[in-house]
Amino acid sequence: MPRKKPITVEDLWQIERLGTPSLSPDGAQAVAALTRFSMDDNKSSASLWLLSTLGGRPRPLTHCGSKDGAPQWSPHGDLIAFTAKREQQGVKDDETQLYLIAPDGGEARRAAEVPTGVDAFRWCPDGRRLVLLSWVWPGLKGSKAQAQAHKDWKARKETGYATSEAQYRHWDQNLPMGRVPHLHLLELGRDGTPAKLRDLFEGTPYELNRADPDATHFDISPDGRRLVFAFDPTPEKRADGRFALAEMDLSSRKVVVIARDAEWDFGAPRYSPTGDRIAFSASHQQRKHTMPAQLALWERETGAWEVVSAEWDHEVHAPLLWEEDGQALLFTSEDKGRQHLWRFDLPDRRAEVVVTGGWVGGFDKTAGTLVALADSASHPGRISVHRTGEAPRRIETFNDALLARLDLGRVEDVWFEGARTVAESAEGDPVQMWLVYPPGFDPKKKYPVLHNIHGGPHTGPGDNWHYRWNTQVFAAQGYVVASVNYHGSSGFGYAFLDSITHRWGELELQDVEAGTDWLLKRRWVDRKRVFAAGGSYGGYMVAWMNGHVAPGRYQAYICHAGCFDWVGMFADDAWAWHARELGAWYWDDMAKLNAQSPHAFAGNMATPTLVIHGALDYRVPDAQGLAYYNTLKARGVDARLLWFPDENHWILKPRNSRQWYAEYFGWLKQHDPATARRA
Repeated sequence: MPRKKPITVEDLWQIERLGTPSLSPDGAQAVAALTRFSMDDNKSSASLWLLSTLGGRPRPLTHCGSKDGAPQWSPHGDLIAFTAKREQQGVKDDETQLYLIAPDGGEARRAAEVPTGVDAFRWCPDGRRLVLLSWVWPGLKGSKAQAQAHKDWKARKETGYATSEAQYRHWDQNLPMGRVPHLHLLELGRDGTPAKLRDLFEGTPYELNRADPDATHFDISPDGRRLVFAFDPTPEKRADGRFALAEMDLSSRKVVVIARDAEWDFGAPRYSPTGDRIAFSASHQQRKHTMPAQLALWERETGAWEVVSAEWDHEVHAPLLWEEDGQALLFTSEDKGRQHLWRFDLPDRRAEVVVTGGWVGGFDKTAGTLVALADSASHPGRISVHRTGEAPRRIETFNDALLARLDLGRVEDVWFEGARTVAESAEGDPVQMWLVYPPGFDPKKKYPVLHNIHGGPHTGPGDNWHYRWNTQVFAAQGYVVASVNYHGSSGFGYAFLDSITHRWGELELQDVEAGTDWLLKRRWVDRKRVFAAGGSYGGYMVAWMNGHVAPGRYQAYICHAGCFDWVGMFADDAWAWHARELGAWYWDDMAKLNAQSPHAFAGNMATPTLVIHGALDYRVPDAQGLAYYNTLKARGVDARLLWFPDENHWILKPRNSRQWYAEYFGWLKQHDPATARRA
């Protein structure tokens, strides 16, 4: 057997990435998108694969496309719909379109030419209609007018973005100027007749969420007669809008608002198997902006709704999926650094784990067959089938040959005493820290430590595979990688998550420092070789640490897409949440903001720092990174800048990722005392 080797950046980009599977109506097969990357071409390609849940090798379903994705099996099992940009019959797609293919193969065909493209879709129960999501010009009527507007838009010579909207960009893109996300009904043609497309929201004030609208924001009733969707009832759309639920009769297009409360934010509606109830997520935003999304039910008979998971201290993640008997729902939820698939039993309001993470990222269930896509800190995403009375079974092996050649590090979580939030308690709260050890770790030897500080702050990573900040690739360089789930992290109950509100930096720093203290007591830690790196809120944290931790404790920092100045951060796409997170608008209480802003402590900064940022980052605009870097330079602090003109909050291109890792490791080695000793 060939000798195994540590994982490299090149290995990381050779890993094939699976998408969420969709099951055939009989549960015998699943279809999923598989994305492959080329370091040479600096591109990715995605195709669809069929996976048997009964046994047998996966087989490719599509071959001609390069970006085939989001496949969904039709209710009758005769077709698979997916989104793609292709060239067919001499027509090249300007926008992503909907395609159909038979599960036994053949050529995929464009379902219809939607001038403004297709972002998401759902099948209607009859298998002959689909509901599509597309961004349209709301003042225009009919597909011809939309097509002409799209043609004119593509041909324009002006490049300016003009708007009066409060919400106009999200993460890494400007929202389509002057357009809104509408739902359309597509009736498939028969015997060569063309498909019919109808804008369901045309002439109405309704639209879907402008921030990443997708298929979780609407659903079709089991009888195919109704459509439920989440919408923002306020005239001005903002990132912190509180959504209501409405139901449309697909024949008459009559809309009735079925659940609306100015204090609550609703989303992810799903009809029960009989259509008499709708499950959805509900967050009590008037109480606190950090309130979790809970499971709620609307009853058709009474027209009333209630939260059914109020006593369960976990956040419910979309999508929701009803069990066939209508007595329970499936969804994912985090718990102490892992994300499981849960079943919530409605009669006794009790949640139980159905599939254990790692990190369950996608799932589907039908005809008694459950498939789940899950990864962990020890392996990338893979798909398994779960049936009652049977052990879980893998149904693909796409990355097994590659992983068999790699020597990955051992992963474990440890707990220590962190910051104290209960005044009458004499002890600090228990805090979790994930450790990834270098391959071949020997506790008798000495190792450097690298803190990998997560973003959010209200996320809780741990036992998951991360392609852009891969702890196994970090550990392969010889570091013990530590990831602290500090106060504010998700998956540890609401009180823990909300504890940092209006005092950012305070408890998190105590937790990271307590984690460092725990590590320094291990005999295998080289006390003079401790580093800290973080991205997004983790980048904020290392900038905060530079102003609050005495120089010398950490040999160097790496700040990726980090927040530096909360006044300057008002240029971001999430400005509506600033006062709720920080406790005040900057014009009302500058002192309160400065008390939580790294830039206000720049006079203490002395630790060498690598600053990384992308110009297309709208969540943390690149001026934040540039200001931090310039500040360090002005102060004479050893600093280096890696700036990408074509990347956003994440580094998505293979070649740029390789450069990112090279600069990352180069900076650590440059400031590693061991490197100086060897020199």
